[in-house]
Amino acid sequence: MTVCQVVSWPARGPLDLAVHLFNNLNVSSVRADQTAAAAIRIAALELFAERGYSGVTIRQIAAAAGVSPALVIHHYRSKEKLRAVLEERVAAFVESMLADLARAPDEGGSASVAELFADRLEREPAMAGYVRRLLVDGGPAGMALYRRLFEVTQASLGAMEQAGVVRPAQDEPVRSAFLLSNDLALLLLHQPITQVTGIDPLARDGLARWAAAAFDIYANGLFISAASPGPAEDMPAKGDRGGATSDERH
Repeated sequence: MTVCQVVSWPARGPLDLAVHLFNNLNVSSVRADQTAAAAIRIAALELFAERGYSGVTIRQIAAAAGVSPALVIHHYRSKEKLRAVLEERVAAFVESMLADLARAPDEGGSASVAELFADRLEREPAMAGYVRRLLVDGGPAGMALYRRLFEVTQASLGAMEQAGVVRPAQDEPVRSAFLLSNDLALLLLHQPITQVTGIDPLARDGLARWAAAAFDIYANGLFISAASPGPAEDMPAKGDRGGATSDERH
């Protein structure tokens, strides 16, 4: 509320002016409270991702968020309850992503877990490290997350199989786990992949290159069939212009 607004406030008596001022201050306080809660949540996501749950204290979370430890307790009561809030947000994040994955075959398209992660991580970048930590630590939350991703991958492949897009699998559970793990490698091995390839596989340009290479392998295979000529057999030998050999000309 500006000074001009106070001066121009209609003369309704001191009580009305006091109520109006209190309401504006209350709204500002609520907004600041929400901002602090969000800062604490983001700081906790990043620290838990970097050091693991047991390696982080309330004081460290408060320092990273720029608030007091008392304010962390005020919003979340304990570190355990703060973790529970984060895991609820991860569950909602993943369920939203998986709903898109499940709809893709019905809408005539396709999507991978990696593509959907990349799309959402642009909006919530702090989520990537936390999800990575959940999967690597292998605790109950991480196991539940992988199982949920696996179930939706199975359902998506089943729908694509029914539509004639992919061939039936000899071992369907292993195929689903294999493809899911390939997608999750972009998240779990994000830094090493970026270092050796020079691309960020979770950014749009990098993911496009990664997806093109993956699709080539999935669609065309990796190995050359023994019955198919290799590239060297298709090309004329060096110095051979396609004409008759010297023996054939004499």
